[in-house]
Amino acid sequence: MFLPASAGSGLQAKIAADAAKARGRVGVACSLPGVILDCNYNADARLPMQSVYKFPIAMAVLDAVERGKLPLDGEVQFLPTDLISPGQGSPLRDAHPRANVNVKIRELLRLAVSESDGVASDILLRVLGGPKVADEYVRSLGIEGIYIRDSEKTLGRDVKAQYRNFAEPAAMVALLRKLADHSPLTAEHTKLLEQWMTESPTGPKRLKGLLPAGTVVTHKTGTSGQDAGITHATNDVGLITLPDGRRLAVAVFVTDSPESQAAREGVIAQIAKEIWDAAAGQAEKQK
Repeated sequence: MFLPASAGSGLQAKIAADAAKARGRVGVACSLPGVILDCNYNADARLPMQSVYKFPIAMAVLDAVERGKLPLDGEVQFLPTDLISPGQGSPLRDAHPRANVNVKIRELLRLAVSESDGVASDILLRVLGGPKVADEYVRSLGIEGIYIRDSEKTLGRDVKAQYRNFAEPAAMVALLRKLADHSPLTAEHTKLLEQWMTESPTGPKRLKGLLPAGTVVTHKTGTSGQDAGITHATNDVGLITLPDGRRLAVAVFVTDSPESQAAREGVIAQIAKEIWDAAAGQAEKQK
């Protein structure tokens, strides 16, 4: 049984009240070095990632580049077998509906991370060696609680598959903190990945929705389809730059909600704002 988290603290109580508006399962985690933020809410729940998993996949691909396994500016053929269902997003497929074009790995990474392109992600998984390789890479970083099992194509064909491609919010925050504080990638590749995540046009009303204008949010969204009025996943995870330059890691997952997109995204935005306010307040106290 999925049990709600305790809402003992002031911040937890606010998050719990926000989460209730989704009428589904909500998981939240956050972290800011040197500051205690009691923001965990179902932080160890196993919730479907959907396209959030393109963030760890991209890290695994860049690691392969650094180990000489893949050439960042080398080209890979977009094969007809890489095509995913029409309902799944892919600017690459939209531009080349018959496939059979060569695309640089660098561009595939940008498309997957910034544009949340499902075809680009699947091509990257193919050249990487499959989902298992990406999954093992995350384990190699000492992070448990993120499971990459399937391609986008499989996720599009089997609605149940998304539940085995899950992340615990606390584990995703741990991965974000690792990228921000002690990146396993080179400085060049870390900067490139963060650039793609920051420039992403996806989810403007999620983590970013209620934050001060101009706030830098380095993030990855994830969104499922809808079945019988239920949306399985509406997610956003990222690094939010505070006014003092420190970066707040936040993960919010909204699962199995019958609410509208506006309501689901509003829950994410409100939770992010509550955490932002708490983090900024703690930072002021420490001055």
